[in-house]
Amino acid sequence: MPNLALSKTISSGQIVVTNPFDGSFVGAVFETNAETVNLLLERAKRGAQIARSLPRHQRSAILEKAAATVEARKEEFALLIVREAGKTITQARKEATRCVNTLKLSAEEAKRNAGEIIPFDAYAGSESRQGWYTREPLGIITAITPYNDPLNLVAHKLGPAVAGGNAILLKPSELTPLSAIKLVDVLIESGLPDDVITVAVGGADLGKALVSAKDVRMISFTGGFASGEAIAKSAGIKKLAMDLGGNAPVIVMENSEVDAAVEDCVSGAFWAAGQNCIGTQRILIQRPIYKRFKTEFVAQTVKLKTGNPMEAETDMGPMISEKAVNRTAAMVERAIGAGATLLCGHKPSGTLYPPTVLENVPATCDVLDEEVFAPVVILQPFDDLDEAIQLANNPEYSLHAGIFTNDLAEALDAAKRIDAGGIMINQSSDYRFDAMPFGGFKYGSMGREGVRFAYEDMTQPKVVCINRLQRRLASQPI
Repeated sequence: MPNLALSKTISSGQIVVTNPFDGSFVGAVFETNAETVNLLLERAKRGAQIARSLPRHQRSAILEKAAATVEARKEEFALLIVREAGKTITQARKEATRCVNTLKLSAEEAKRNAGEIIPFDAYAGSESRQGWYTREPLGIITAITPYNDPLNLVAHKLGPAVAGGNAILLKPSELTPLSAIKLVDVLIESGLPDDVITVAVGGADLGKALVSAKDVRMISFTGGFASGEAIAKSAGIKKLAMDLGGNAPVIVMENSEVDAAVEDCVSGAFWAAGQNCIGTQRILIQRPIYKRFKTEFVAQTVKLKTGNPMEAETDMGPMISEKAVNRTAAMVERAIGAGATLLCGHKPSGTLYPPTVLENVPATCDVLDEEVFAPVVILQPFDDLDEAIQLANNPEYSLHAGIFTNDLAEALDAAKRIDAGGIMINQSSDYRFDAMPFGGFKYGSMGREGVRFAYEDMTQPKVVCINRLQRRLASQPI
């Protein structure tokens, strides 16, 4: 179990976690005092020595057992996700299932990708040499995770880090720390030594202290651009891997299956109350089918039920806080004030913000250019693919994009020309498989998640080179 004595030593109080839907008490955790970060680092240093000494088969076995335990307790994890993050029970069950998959992938990675033979004799002058490189742990990794996927995004950092033999300083979102702590408990129950993962919960001061510590060799961060910039400024010399959000476009061509595109885009826009970094934010529709798509899209959107996330028939639960709702409503109000047309939604009630659809949004509006991270989608018409790609590429950062078309050449052309970390063809932008590389393009693009790719970021090559020729002894005559 986590080191409670240490927790009490470094604590400056408690953080109370409440249900974003009804405000009810979910749990409380010790708040870590930023001034005691040296205690955390001492524990992490011990953990790094222990972690690197674990043989690969043991790391794999721990991760496999953890995956089996989460699978067995999947409903328990799902209910906790609903209570602390506000996801619907259907969405929370899917996240728990994905966590199982992420841990299994990490277990597999621990047993492979250990290095390669280096063909020294492929280069003149190195014929007498042979050798290889291994993948070695970095040491201490600081992992900072967000509230929107409080279980699986934690697994995406812990799983590859453990597979690579590292120690982790984990700072989960102070809004949703309970799922993360529960996952750490499962890993320890599965045989991971206590000191390998150190959990610290707190605000920006704690984050800055963890990020700037010289002993930390890598920072793996998922969150917003402002926080990402602050981390980059204070990190010092260490590896940075950041998922900083997006503004996902989906292009719908007139030759596509419109009904399928509508259905997929409704899900892509409003999954997890739009609090999804690859959620569909802008739908670009070819002009001949614009009216049809808009009519069908709005009709399906208004049928979505927003409310209690514990009820199976609920399609969309609350946003994480009233502050998030107020920020979203203000962005929408500014767009409407600038001339945008509201097609549906925009009736906030506490932490509930209904699915909202806009059109005719002026290019100057922040709701069009920035990441909204809310259940708000913008419809835009276009005439040809060149125009659509230009619109898709307008923001200075990008994670995923999508295109619906029945023309393979058109799809591949768009995939080549759209600046995004992933191009989803004939599906919305929000598809993600936990084994694929995942990250951004353009501004803020730093590293990739996806188990294998995170594992490689969290390890470093060590070369071993053997010279087979014996040198002439100094005592031999010249």
